[in-house]
Amino acid sequence: MIDVLMSHASVRKYTNEPISDDRFHQLLEAAQHAASSHFVQAYSVVRVKDEEKRQKLGELSKNKQQFESAALPLVFCADLKRLEKAVTLHGKSFEGSTAENLLVAVIDTALFAQNFVVAAESKGYGICYIGGVRNNPQAISELLELPDYVIPLFGLTVGVPAESNEVKPRLPLEAVLHEDTYNEAKYDQLLAEYDKQMHNYYAARTTNKKDAAWTGGMAAFLSEPRRAYMLEFLQSKGFIKK
Repeated sequence: MIDVLMSHASVRKYTNEPISDDRFHQLLEAAQHAASSHFVQAYSVVRVKDEEKRQKLGELSKNKQQFESAALPLVFCADLKRLEKAVTLHGKSFEGSTAENLLVAVIDTALFAQNFVVAAESKGYGICYIGGVRNNPQAISELLELPDYVIPLFGLTVGVPAESNEVKPRLPLEAVLHEDTYNEAKYDQLLAEYDKQMHNYYAARTTNKKDAAWTGGMAAFLSEPRRAYMLEFLQSKGFIKK
């Protein structure tokens, strides 16, 4: 299992080999055994089988090739709708619009999805997370008919890999591990060393070679607000009070 975890790389090209419903359901059942805060299980997954919807999902997420070619095109959703139903069954008022409920639903969904990914990769399948689902969350919600208290967090494509990618080097362990107190003083040296490692990786990898390093990529990614519309969208779906 450790070998499976450490060999992960995103897959963006799949063969035409299908994945049976029995295998898909087996992977989902494994995913459901992820930890869940207070056992709320605040997640759902939508499998997109309809060809027109699959094409539209690819367009809206700006990942057309991914969603149209994968054996399993999935959208993972943070879901408080079942919990609303459970609460009202007992005649109580549902208080869904809290920061804690949002965090719990997002974390639950991420744990559920990652369990699914590990199960899929252990069976030889490849996967790719599609954060581009958040490029058009309202339109995708309408496409999939998601009710209030259900939001699309990310997509996931699954299939038999048509090609293998090299594993990206992760941050050094010293950068993410702190003992007793948080030590930011070590970052200057560690990030400089990591930039060299990533530069060498990008220059040597088989496909999509480029002249880049990690901190430069993060600077470009995080130097301006992204998807500012998400706050209004979360409010419209009941996750945050207006």
